[in-house]
Amino acid sequence: MPKITINGKNMEVPAGTSIIQACQQADIPIAHYCWHEGLSVAGACRMCMVEVEKNPKLQIACNTQAVDGMIIHTDSEKVKDTVKWALDFHLINHPLDCPICDQAGECKLQDYYMSYGLYTPEMNQPKMKKNKVVSLGERVLLDQERCILCSRCVRFTSEVSKTNELGIFNRGDRSVIGTFENRPMNNNYSVNTVDICPVGALTSKDFRFKQRVWFLKDFETICNGCSTGCNVTVSYNQNGVFRVRPRKNEAVNGHWMCDEGRDVYKHTNLEFRLEQVVERNDELGGASVKGKPVPLAIQEISKKLKTLTSKNADAVAVVLTAQYTVEEYEALLQALTALKVKNFYHWKNNEETFDSFDGLLLRGDKNPNTQGLLKVMEKYKVKGNLKDFEKGSAFSMTIVAGPENQTVYPDLEKKIDVLKKGGEVVYLTSCKNDKFNTFKWQIPMKSFVEKSGTFINHKGMEQKIKGGLKISKEAITLTEFAAALSEAGGARA
Repeated sequence: MPKITINGKNMEVPAGTSIIQACQQADIPIAHYCWHEGLSVAGACRMCMVEVEKNPKLQIACNTQAVDGMIIHTDSEKVKDTVKWALDFHLINHPLDCPICDQAGECKLQDYYMSYGLYTPEMNQPKMKKNKVVSLGERVLLDQERCILCSRCVRFTSEVSKTNELGIFNRGDRSVIGTFENRPMNNNYSVNTVDICPVGALTSKDFRFKQRVWFLKDFETICNGCSTGCNVTVSYNQNGVFRVRPRKNEAVNGHWMCDEGRDVYKHTNLEFRLEQVVERNDELGGASVKGKPVPLAIQEISKKLKTLTSKNADAVAVVLTAQYTVEEYEALLQALTALKVKNFYHWKNNEETFDSFDGLLLRGDKNPNTQGLLKVMEKYKVKGNLKDFEKGSAFSMTIVAGPENQTVYPDLEKKIDVLKKGGEVVYLTSCKNDKFNTFKWQIPMKSFVEKSGTFINHKGMEQKIKGGLKISKEAITLTEFAAALSEAGGARA
């Protein structure tokens, strides 16, 4: 363990640690653009200059290994002046786009100018003009004038996604990032290049011009897009949720997430949500009636449920998708088994691709809590899948905890026809769908950004989700549904 000193602070670091990594461990800020801990070292930006005693020249911290006895300064006047001149060169051809740039408010050019710059530019030559809107693929746009050629995006496609769509073309001040001919950047991880771009050169087509970042608040949770369970940060305000970005967890997703996971916020917003109870009224020719209070609807469901199970325990079935929390499954199975329900079935998103894996993060199991559901079902000694449900006897009532993210259930419409054979269907869902109007009941449920609990990923790792948003006012959790069922059943007893 080499012993070093940074800005007068003594510390020990593992052998092989670079100076910039040591600074990061000690929470000592150091300017940098090209270095990223998830990528190889490029040493291109020359911003991370540090002063090492007994060394006549400044060194780049990203590619200089910390050795025993090293005394390092990151805040000397010599370092500050060098970083200022490096920043000046980076900004020579950079446009004054801050008022219209999506990166404004979280831009390292802005941050470092305020920390190291505050100078009057001496460049009197016209700026080099380049293309402002270049589509690199389905999800990412490039502004070549804003690019500082840090090469992070190029290294990402080479080292992480291993798809190699990007390169640096031309020479000198005419150098630009671009894609190779007939090879657009459409890999499943393309928007990670936007996350790691330190300036506003790469922007997400989905988030572009949607919100200013200083109008957004963030909270940390777990992506519910598949069984990997990537750690993410969700950005929102009073108008809804606007983006999902990866959060570092070396044991799960490292620094990255797939592009599919970035879309999981969309179905949480009000325009897609089931906002109130929907009941099919057969006396009105099967018309859908809205507006019944959730407690009253559950009371009626509980009454019918108790009547059916008191006569025949096999009259009721429960179909569960793995998109709810462990705590919700525990509460629901406890309540329903107490009401003598014994037929439980696991509904998988797609049997054919369920076990697939792309080798990086993306899995065919598009549910965040399959392991959690199976664990709770095993605890209550119940098992079964949707094929067993189809083969089963005729049910008089079926309670379905439907998928929150309907887009990952490609055969949803076919399964609706299967579920309708289960008698009176009570469909619990966070999102609306006109196809559900054939069911007797639709009960609004909270999405993953509105509740807290536990997901268990494919490795068996328990991870906490932390919601707290209030998007759909009438929505409830499975836990609340189970409690209301038990309370209504207990009151009649």
